Amino acid sequence: MYPELFRIGSFPINTYGVFLALAFFCAILITVKLAGRDRLPREKIYDLSLWMLLASLIGSKILMFFVEPGYRENPLQLFSLDFLRSGGVFYGGLLGAVLAGYFLMRRYNLPWWKTADACAPGIAIGNFFGRQGCFAAGCCWGKPTLLPWGMQFSELGHQITGVPSGVHLHPTQLYESLAMLLVFVFLLRLHKRRQFDGQVILLYALLYSVIRFAIEFVRDDPRGDILGLSSMTGLSTSQIISVVVGVCALVLLITRWRKASTIAKTEGRVASTAAHA
Repeated sequence: MYPELFRIGSFPINTYGVFLALAFFCAILITVKLAGRDRLPREKIYDLSLWMLLASLIGSKILMFFVEPGYRENPLQLFSLDFLRSGGVFYGGLLGAVLAGYFLMRRYNLPWWKTADACAPGIAIGNFFGRQGCFAAGCCWGKPTLLPWGMQFSELGHQITGVPSGVHLHPTQLYESLAMLLVFVFLLRLHKRRQFDGQVILLYALLYSVIRFAIEFVRDDPRGDILGLSSMTGLSTSQIISVVVGVCALVLLITRWRKASTIAKTEGRVASTAAHA
């Protein structure tokens, strides 16, 4: 693949970094547009998006520190160029953004569920571009495969990320990228006709957790083991988080759907009574 686009002197411009910047840029633009459709203040949404972006970067690095044994064994690597240029762990970034978003929405007096719904399609398109960057860099690689779409990475990719060279691998980056592009289209359409606030973001969380859980079975890059949970369960760290996120999203989705249905029925009875009065 093409882990480097070009160099400025001896400083490399990595393809992953360009795709990551594109992911954030598109996510913010889409979020602001959808928030405007919901009559949320654009200025506050811009500020919220930028702070959540920063929180996601910090969160992804924090989780990477805990799951990557190399950083725990040598903490000085936290200040290395490789650590700063790496994307980190997505779930750490997502959790960091959610925490920052919760407190900032309260500060800005923004409705939590409606604002989160505006963010969901942007997060999905960010996943799409982000995994394209992973594919270009060669990180997050899959297991060896004999399938006709198996991908062989370059020697430069091996030097930068450690991806095996000379062998065809599952393009797990493309699996997730294309799946999230479909999720993005689905969420974008759903946003126009959602039945209750929170439906879009909760469906995103549910769909992503299912997709990520499945793809993890064919990933082969080292992903660490928090508190020995992976050794005990046979699941990767991301699969364990996917189970927690997916179950929580499903429970909240059912709860909010039932609440919305109850409110709709109550309003229907009130309207019917008023019509016959």
